[in-house]
Amino acid sequence: MKAHRLLTTVGIVAAGALALTGCGGAQTPPAAAFDPDEKVTLTYAFWGNDDRAKRYDELIAAFNEEYPNITVNVSFTDFPSYWEKRQTEAAGGGLPDVFQFSDSYLRQYGESGNLLDLAEVADQIDMTTFDDGLLGTGALGGTQYSLPTGYSLWANFVNDDLVAQAGVAAPEGGTDFAEFDEWMAEVTEKTGGAVYGGTDYTQRIQAFELVLRADGGNLYTDDGELGFSKDQLREFWESGAGLRDGAAVPQQRLEELSPKSGFGAALTASEMSWSNFLGGYLADSGASSISIVAPPTAKEGSKDLYRQAGLQVAISAKTEHPQAAALFLDFVVNSEAAGQVFGTTLGFPASSSKLAGATLEGADKQVADYIESASDRIGDAPPVPVAGYGSLEQTFWELGKSLGLGTTSVDQAVDQFFSEAEVVLG
Repeated sequence: MKAHRLLTTVGIVAAGALALTGCGGAQTPPAAAFDPDEKVTLTYAFWGNDDRAKRYDELIAAFNEEYPNITVNVSFTDFPSYWEKRQTEAAGGGLPDVFQFSDSYLRQYGESGNLLDLAEVADQIDMTTFDDGLLGTGALGGTQYSLPTGYSLWANFVNDDLVAQAGVAAPEGGTDFAEFDEWMAEVTEKTGGAVYGGTDYTQRIQAFELVLRADGGNLYTDDGELGFSKDQLREFWESGAGLRDGAAVPQQRLEELSPKSGFGAALTASEMSWSNFLGGYLADSGASSISIVAPPTAKEGSKDLYRQAGLQVAISAKTEHPQAAALFLDFVVNSEAAGQVFGTTLGFPASSSKLAGATLEGADKQVADYIESASDRIGDAPPVPVAGYGSLEQTFWELGKSLGLGTTSVDQAVDQFFSEAEVVLG
């Protein structure tokens, strides 16, 4: 039985991190034993695109071959709208039974009692397939709240077709930021703006994180504070002035393309994101070939990259079907079918059993090869994200867009970010 997809229209809502964090979680009663004959319907939500949705349809069909009594209705949207919707649901006590999760929100949702302690459904989930480091990405205070689907590295994607069209050499991986900016400007100039070299990467907090980590820092500290100053943020955003002055695609064009990115719409020759985005980019852009190279670095020889197991799966603490929800979670993160269906599009498989089902060829092998090629730059993982990090990440992105639209200055953006951080971090 193939579960049909339930598409939902997600509106823009105003729901702050404080509303979510302040929402106390109810005590979850012990999960009842699973009845394999009981008809159960679960809701599952994820962020992504049509390619990811088709893969989930295929995975759910495989799940239903094993568990025909469990119907899984799914919904998906883009990343920003996804978390706005989840925050509203959490405040009202109505999260999906199972949902794609991010370690950015681990403190926020875990400490507020919105996530099920997976120890309560341990009989339905195999956690021995994860190494301790990856298992820890979904744990807080000794409680396992979520499990990773895979892990990724920050990467720079290059549309080989557009680079050839521009008549320029492909960019080298691991250059400094100034050299990469020059390459972007060259692509834009050679094509007369028909294709842009890339997007303004200073909008992304992950690019700022690279700069901080190259100098031994992090976005946040072990104590849950910001790990950078106003001056550091100001310098970073000011470094993007040349990109916003014509080298990068204008922000107004990106607003018109949303929810597709400039790279997904084949308007830019490059874009930085997590390595697991390759499959989606190929599907969206229609490119015959996309290369993955190491992103620019602020300091040669630094350990600025890390294994990011941010894409996780969690269960609502208020689900009425915890055992069935756990079976589905386990299928997503552990089954060989998940490895076969998703390959590396949800990250390089984090569990040994999922990896066993993955055939690493084509795009999947390309991601695996990239991770191996960048291994010398991989350092220790950063501290567990601060409570409200997801909200701060989105604020960083929105302020970066405002800089691109010219509706705010760098000084104003810095002040706004730190004001938001004071509220979110208390």
